[in-house]
Amino acid sequence: MATVTRENIGLLTDKITVNVSKGDYLPSFEKSLKEYGKRANIPGFRKGMVPAGLIKKMYGNSVFTDEVLRTVEKELTSYMTTEKLEIFAQPLPLPENDARQIDVNNPADYAFAFEVGLKPAFNLADLASAKLTRLKVEVTPAMIDEEVDRQRTRHGKTSEPETVESDDNVLTLHFTETNASGEAVEGGIQKDNSLLVKYFNEATRPKWIGLKKGDFIVLQPSQAFEDKEREFVLNDLGLDAASADKYFKAEITKVGLVEKAELNEDFFKAALPGKEITTEAAFRDAIKDEIQAYWDGQSRNQLQHTLYHEILDHTNIEFPEDFLKRWMQTGGEQPKSAAEVEQEFPSFVNQLKWTLIVDKVVSENKLEVTQDDIREFAKQQLFGYMGMPAGGEEQPWIADYVNRMMQDRKFVEDTVHRIQTEKVFGWAETQITPTEKTVSQDEFRHLVEEHQHHHH
Repeated sequence: MATVTRENIGLLTDKITVNVSKGDYLPSFEKSLKEYGKRANIPGFRKGMVPAGLIKKMYGNSVFTDEVLRTVEKELTSYMTTEKLEIFAQPLPLPENDARQIDVNNPADYAFAFEVGLKPAFNLADLASAKLTRLKVEVTPAMIDEEVDRQRTRHGKTSEPETVESDDNVLTLHFTETNASGEAVEGGIQKDNSLLVKYFNEATRPKWIGLKKGDFIVLQPSQAFEDKEREFVLNDLGLDAASADKYFKAEITKVGLVEKAELNEDFFKAALPGKEITTEAAFRDAIKDEIQAYWDGQSRNQLQHTLYHEILDHTNIEFPEDFLKRWMQTGGEQPKSAAEVEQEFPSFVNQLKWTLIVDKVVSENKLEVTQDDIREFAKQQLFGYMGMPAGGEEQPWIADYVNRMMQDRKFVEDTVHRIQTEKVFGWAETQITPTEKTVSQDEFRHLVEEHQHHHH
């Protein structure tokens, strides 16, 4: 009968030895060999009538080895389940194991040893004592004026002059990712967007003057826009901040000139549908609320980023580092050299640490992600893609889309991870008492940059 022994061989590292006897694997070996005999197609013999001795000679050793190793694996899995071992990754076979000892002509008792890395017990950081700041961006009349002007331009009447004449021209541009020489990158980003010439920085604007449809310039968003405009442009293009240094060929597909919309009810309805706004004062108030909501969202993102580092830096977790490094070298999809492991290990451990923290918070606070959560996320994502107001009237095609996404395994897995992370941060926010600090939008950007620079 199989026996399993376990001994500690290092920090959070155990050796598990599985001993199997002939009685543990011979019955399944003989059964498998018979199945081979029934299926074998060997010239000169009818199917299922091949002599057992020939089957054993042809397939016996590989089938025997498979059954011994399968029995060892089954016993190892059963032991870890019974003992409720919380381990990292998969058990690593130790070098002392030698499958060559397995001999179909000499059935014997075999021992195979494995190394396992044990998950540590730990306490979460004390968030209640954390000294954190929640930034509150003050929305100024100038910010409201700027957004009202942008909306009037967006909803104004457009003509199409032949050439670019001033900063007020609207350029419909096709962005194609290129190298520094303007040659298209295979499989690179391609996006369309419409921009006012004045959205570009002072050094870039003159380059557009006099150009017409079909003309282009090669630019980097990081060099062509000031901070605020760059953020909006990258968002509009569906790109992240990491794309700001990429090169793009920006080709003019249309030159426009906008006559700004008048401040009347038709404009209010077009700019803010569903708000029932009838006066300029009410429109400005609604614009102020939207700007405030945007910056409150940015402030929450910043607080969560700070919280992430607060939790990560002040939660002490010991790891079986030697085991994890050996696993990284041999247990992953691709073998790694010792030098590669040393270089990647700090980042790997941080990710592992965060995973343990999330699992602990989720488990202790029962932060479940339900089917309804996933369906609602899919619906809101669709509304975002379509530019529809959230919570709009249910339509059959919306339900069809959501049902289709619920069958997409990758979408569901990614969504569960995303919602779970949001719930973890939501829980973390209930544990802190941050000090609120009112700042301008420029101060906010500066503080965010300082914080991010500190953590890179």
